[in-house]
Amino acid sequence: MTSHPRKPLAATPTGTGLPDHRNAEKARAHPHDGPDRALRATLARTTGGLSPQAAAGAWLDWAMHMGRAPGRQLELAQHAIESAWKLAADMGARPETEPPFAPGPNDHRFAHPGWSRPPFRAMQQALLAGHDWWDRATDDIPGMGRQDAARVRFMAHQALDTFSPANGPLTNPEVIESALKSNGQSLVTGASHAAQDLLHALKHEETAPSSKFRVGHDLAATKGEVVYRNTLFELIQYAPQTDTVRAEPILIVPAWIMKYYILDLRPENSLINYLVGQGFTVFCMSWINPGPELHDVGLDDYRTDGVMAAMDAVSTITGNEKIHACGYCLGGTILSIAAATMARDGDDRLASLTLLAAQTDFAEAGELMLFLDESQVSLLEDLMFDQGYLASDQMVGAFRAIRSEDLVWQRAVRRYLLGIEEKETDMGTWNADATRMPARMHSEYLRGLFMENRLTAGRFAVKGKVIALRDISVPMFIVGTETDHIAPWRSVYKTKLFTVGDLRFLLTSSGHNGGIVSEPGHPRRHYRIGHRKPGALYMDPDTWLASHAPQDGSWWPEWAKWLGEHSSERIDPPPMAAPDAGYPSLEKAPGNYVLIR
Repeated sequence: MTSHPRKPLAATPTGTGLPDHRNAEKARAHPHDGPDRALRATLARTTGGLSPQAAAGAWLDWAMHMGRAPGRQLELAQHAIESAWKLAADMGARPETEPPFAPGPNDHRFAHPGWSRPPFRAMQQALLAGHDWWDRATDDIPGMGRQDAARVRFMAHQALDTFSPANGPLTNPEVIESALKSNGQSLVTGASHAAQDLLHALKHEETAPSSKFRVGHDLAATKGEVVYRNTLFELIQYAPQTDTVRAEPILIVPAWIMKYYILDLRPENSLINYLVGQGFTVFCMSWINPGPELHDVGLDDYRTDGVMAAMDAVSTITGNEKIHACGYCLGGTILSIAAATMARDGDDRLASLTLLAAQTDFAEAGELMLFLDESQVSLLEDLMFDQGYLASDQMVGAFRAIRSEDLVWQRAVRRYLLGIEEKETDMGTWNADATRMPARMHSEYLRGLFMENRLTAGRFAVKGKVIALRDISVPMFIVGTETDHIAPWRSVYKTKLFTVGDLRFLLTSSGHNGGIVSEPGHPRRHYRIGHRKPGALYMDPDTWLASHAPQDGSWWPEWAKWLGEHSSERIDPPPMAAPDAGYPSLEKAPGNYVLIR
């Protein structure tokens, strides 16, 4: 594999400014720490990376505060009695009447009409009544930490859902109906699926890639060339599709938590292909799927040897034109750090900055915070120290737990009780193609950003000097998604609190991935968009939502129009690669790194 020469990766972290007692490297030097870390790593594997101490501490916090609140106990007892009366009154209700308890917006387990008939309705309502009681039991308890309350609520819901009537072959009307119609074949097929999956799990085998969607053929198929490669990423330059292009190129920085081709799925729903077709010169980074050899790569290495190295290549290949930089998810976070550093250091190569479902402030980072505190992160650090990285399944498990109704239980019912094979989709194939993360980088990211929120607190240092988002003066385009459980849109919106320049905020329908992959013609899509002029007063997110009406359709044309407004004249397409300047064409897109599993 051809490699472009590049300076060695930094051996020590430089981007987080973490104090020495928080530095994982210091912990390694303790003379008796090795056996302890090995034991804790084994524990982490057993618990899926979840800290038993964190769970026990949350329950103890709840129990102690509840134990000294007899008035609250009485209120909860009264609420339980009222719920019991509601359940009793609903026993004889007609199927078309509204039940007393309704499932959450993401809970589709009870969509089958059989759940409106007895006895299934009574079982469903009993489960939802339990959810309702625990919501009340963990809400607004004076003195109890909000994170502990949320964690207890989450664990209680998880325990209840384990015994949901939807999970039983004799208590789920849809399963019974399917078994009767198929003469039991659905259950036989489901049992075969369960046996296959159990065998894969026992053998520790990864799920085989989809045969229907192949990377480089059906997915990630936009024509281009790899024009740069180092230890961390490959840079892809896409071939022009128009006679002339905008002078300013677009550099896309995807998240390293995922393969880049979420932005280049099939040609008809590829954001990259769309941009190229609109007359833009597009470059995209393809991060490597790291192994233990990148254990010591830090967060700032992803900025210097990642984002800045890509920017150097784009500048050289296109003739030093200004760059429209776009970051998605974690890629947007590291791009924000890079942009603020560039502003501080007088680097004016950016023409604009676009952040897609990317957080810069983590005070309201959503349900992922359920898995983050000192105990949790320390346990993950022990696991990563032992492995050298955070494995993809260890990370994906947290995302699935947050949406367990859909991503765990409903999938299990469909596959094991209904015997339905999962339909192969482009996004499903991408979703199964998860990546690992280097130990040091992930530790610095969790501590410096998620736990300590250093970037917007004015305590994030790059090369020993603090950076500030308010220094970014280029126009910004921020995209949030309505049902995002990874980067909640109100958290994404807070970029407006910490910047002062020209800014467009766009809120689109759907979630973290589906909202971004929202091509023109996609059914049932809408968006809202607003413009914050430089110097304008701050508007809170709920007021903004109420004052901006939804518009039907894809948000992609809005962004392309905005990019055009902040671009200069059209020119002949730049050359593919620049071998004389040290950026030769290495191979055809999508390159090699995206294929590493």
